[in-house]
Amino acid sequence: NKHSVMQIILRKLSSYEMLRVEYIQAVHRTQVIGAAADQQRLPSLNRAVVAGDTLVIGSQRGRVMDVPGHTVGHIAVYFEAAKLLFSADSLMALGCGRLFEGTAEQMWQSLDAMRNLPADTLVCSGHEYTLANAKFAITIEPQNTDLIKRQADTIAANQQGKPTVPSRLSLERATNPFLRPESPEIRERLQMPGASNAKVFAEIRRLKDKF
Repeated sequence: NKHSVMQIILRKLSSYEMLRVEYIQAVHRTQVIGAAADQQRLPSLNRAVVAGDTLVIGSQRGRVMDVPGHTVGHIAVYFEAAKLLFSADSLMALGCGRLFEGTAEQMWQSLDAMRNLPADTLVCSGHEYTLANAKFAITIEPQNTDLIKRQADTIAANQQGKPTVPSRLSLERATNPFLRPESPEIRERLQMPGASNAKVFAEIRRLKDKF
């Protein structure tokens, strides 16, 4: 079934990542930090962390956030003083990660926690799928003027070879459909006026998977 196939893919990817991390460790003095919940399939960790733990990098202190959805043990790290969120494969520019292991309810709770961080936070995602995400987002909320402008800006940046990540959380709140289940336009378009935010999110994720 689909779940079993995804488990096999994740195990293969984890094996590849282990080899790559071991090579980096052999060449550089590194510390490998990862989620305790995923410790069994990650490279050998120097430190396994859980939600609420603090990571210190230079003079910056980051708080580990539990953000299941993409995977059950997914984590993000929020550096409050630096106003940086390392969101990995959970929140992305104009998108979010696929639900490989977690549920839509779990992912929505994770995204809701991240979208409620300060608006000037910079979101540093694990991938840059902004252009493809914009093409989908505009089909969900086509009258959103902020989104229309962002899509144009993304196309221009792509043509000029400029990156579109990190992105400001305020921009994600205004344009990312996965953070906007309350939007009247989105609810009307999906014919879900009285549904919960989690159910609206789940439908948006389902449509993105088919896009």
